[in-house]
Amino acid sequence: MKELLDIFKNLRTHLMNGVSYMIPVVVGGGILMAIAVLITGEGAAPGWGDGIPYWLWTIGADALGFMVPVLSAYIAYSIADRPGIAPGLAGGIMALNIPTGFNEAAGTVTYASAGFLGGIVTGIVAGILAQYLKKIPLPKSMQSLKSIIIIPVVSILVIGIVMFGALGGPIAVFMGWLEELLRDAAGGNVMIVSAIAGLMIAFDLGGPVNKVAFSILMVAFVGDGIYTFAAPVGIAICIPPIGAGVASLVLKSKFSKEERNAGIGAIAMGFCGITEGAISYTTADPVRMIPINMISSAIAAGLAGLLGVGKTMAASWGGLIVTPVISSPLLYVACILVGVAIYVALCAVFKKTYVAKEEEIEDIDISFE
Repeated sequence: MKELLDIFKNLRTHLMNGVSYMIPVVVGGGILMAIAVLITGEGAAPGWGDGIPYWLWTIGADALGFMVPVLSAYIAYSIADRPGIAPGLAGGIMALNIPTGFNEAAGTVTYASAGFLGGIVTGIVAGILAQYLKKIPLPKSMQSLKSIIIIPVVSILVIGIVMFGALGGPIAVFMGWLEELLRDAAGGNVMIVSAIAGLMIAFDLGGPVNKVAFSILMVAFVGDGIYTFAAPVGIAICIPPIGAGVASLVLKSKFSKEERNAGIGAIAMGFCGITEGAISYTTADPVRMIPINMISSAIAAGLAGLLGVGKTMAASWGGLIVTPVISSPLLYVACILVGVAIYVALCAVFKKTYVAKEEEIEDIDISFE
């Protein structure tokens, strides 16, 4: 029990370890995707006919697809050392592909994603499992079997049961309820619905809740010629990554060296409408950063709804990249600036000063003449 309490006592350290390994994946994949969008200038994912931008986007998207598995794997690694990597990696992949039912009409299995929050859960569970499985007493001649067979097989199986057996059904029910709720609300007050959309977009940064708001209020409505919520959603998409990037550069004492170095990349991803640029910052301090993401995005999106920004915005995308196709570009940019300012202010007030672990402190070169 003491060991379990110690794991949770040091949970922030374990999360930061996962984040430090995830940041290069997010930045590398995200910037490639951002470059692809910038080249096309269309504020949308490049298609096959776009040539090089399509391949840049595909490479970046594939790399970004490893974000949650890497996060999960290295949270588990921080807890249990090398035995945690296999179940953590497998758990992260499972978190992105949870079977939720069978579509008889299409003859296919339906899937849902638990996003980066699911990756945090699988990383912690996998790490704890591996840590306790390491302590199973076995004869010396069988010790190698423990690390090669017993720990991976048992821990991956348990993670699978937890993710597929326990979480699949509830996630499917929740997503169905959320989608129905949002469709019903879309006929109400534009400012309130826009603020709700901002909350959803920023909650899990590309996860299932984000996808519901994006797919209904942005993609489906724009496809039907309804542009009411396109600009508010587009604004909400870019507030977390731009806000986190700016905050990491302005409030340096609040962020780790890795987070500060990733600041420009996060801003670039936000500029191009890639919300995932804020995930590494959010994962490192979810208790504070999730509310900051949601509040700033909701205010900016709600303001856009109140002002009627982008009534002819036809792009199913977000960020500053779509500014040229918006009917009121100055108001669009102004709402983004308001959201970013609120984001930075909230970080200044609520985010604690970052304290590096002893091993993270840089070596100081001392020369003797």
